[in-house]
Amino acid sequence: MLAAAIDVGSNSTRLLVADVQEGQVVPIVTDMRTTRLGQGFMEGRLLEEAMSRTIAAIEDFVRCSYEHGVNKIYIAATSAVRDAQNSREFADAVYSSTGIELRVLSGTEEARLSYEGAIAGTDSGEGITVVDIGGGSTEFTWVSSGRPRSVSVNAGAVRMTEWGCGQEQVEAVLKEAIEAVKPDCHGDVVGVGGTVTTLAAMAQVLRVYDREKVHGYKLTLNMVKQIYHHLIGLPVEARKRLPGLQPERADIIPAGTLILSKILRGLEKEYVVVSEADILYGLVMQG
Repeated sequence: MLAAAIDVGSNSTRLLVADVQEGQVVPIVTDMRTTRLGQGFMEGRLLEEAMSRTIAAIEDFVRCSYEHGVNKIYIAATSAVRDAQNSREFADAVYSSTGIELRVLSGTEEARLSYEGAIAGTDSGEGITVVDIGGGSTEFTWVSSGRPRSVSVNAGAVRMTEWGCGQEQVEAVLKEAIEAVKPDCHGDVVGVGGTVTTLAAMAQVLRVYDREKVHGYKLTLNMVKQIYHHLIGLPVEARKRLPGLQPERADIIPAGTLILSKILRGLEKEYVVVSEADILYGLVMQG
C-alpha cells in the first residue's frame, strides 16, 4: 500500500511517501520545510504568519502525495499545535485547504508512534529507549516489565531557545523523565528527530546530507559535547556555514544539542544510535 504521512512539528513540516508491506516501510519520497510553527509561542498562540507558511507546505506535500498515487494521507501535529490556544483554528484551516483532518497527537501518542517507527527501522535489539527531540517537546519511550511506557516533556529545541533556557533549566525540565526511564534503560538509546540527525551529519562533516551515513550512526556523548561547545562560541551567521547543519536550524541547534547531552549524561550512556525511521514511519504503518 502506498501511504503518505505529514508531520507538522514546531520547527519543521516533513513528508514521507512510502510503500508499506507487512510492517516494512520503503521510502519513496521524503521532503522537509523549515516552517517554524512554534515561533513566538511564549504567548501561547500560533502566529498567523507561522500558520500560513506551514499550511502552504502542507498543501504542497498533499499535492505531491496525490501525484504519487497514495491510498492514504495522514497529517499529524505535535507540540506546538497541542499546546496552542488556537489549535482548533489551525486544524480547521488545514481541513479547509486539504480536505484532510489534522490529527493533534498527545505527548503519549507522539512517543508511541516515534517508538514504533524507530523499531521498524532499527536492529538495535531489545531493551531500547527511543528519544525524540523535537522543536517543542522531547519524548521518551521504553519497555518496563513487558509493557510500553512513555513520557513527554516540554523541552524542545525551539521552545528552549525562545525561553532562553541554560544548562540548569534544561536539566530541571528533563530530570523527572530521566529518573523514570533510567531503571529500565538497559539497551541502546535510539535517537530520532531533526536535532539528532543533524548532529550525526555535523559529526561526519557531511556537506551533502546522506541518509545512509546518518541512519544507524553512533553519535557519542563526547562528540555531542564538542559540537555544543563549538556552536556556542559562534554567532548564528557563522553556524550557518557549518557542514551538516541546515542554515534554518542554526539558531536552535545549540539548545537541541544541550538537551541530547543532558539526556545521555543522565542515562549514563556513551552514545546514541541515530535513526532516520521515526514518527513518519509510525504514521504510515497505521493503515
